[in-house]
Amino acid sequence: MSENIKELTISDFTEDVLESGVPVLVDFWASWCGPCRMLAPVMEEVSLEAGENAAVFKVNVDEQGELATAYGVRSIPTVIRFESGEETGRLVGLQSKDAIMEFLKI
Repeated sequence: MSENIKELTISDFTEDVLESGVPVLVDFWASWCGPCRMLAPVMEEVSLEAGENAAVFKVNVDEQGELATAYGVRSIPTVIRFESGEETGRLVGLQSKDAIMEFLKI
């Protein structure tokens, strides 16, 4: 797990994501998912490049099934963008850093 990307639980999702003052990317993933493991270093780079202009978090769908269900995550990896507490978009499947940075729009 990354030093820069916090693993969220249902108990901290509202504060860290929905009440955030900056755009947030949430990576829904699982340890057994090959594309998810390939996306991890990409999300790390995105987190470092975004700095304080955005936040990047991870949600393990096996451990936080309620969150995955609440946001209709049916395929992983899924990256959801939130702004001002609202979902503003999602990417499904392995993505490039450039695609994610464009999606983040900071």
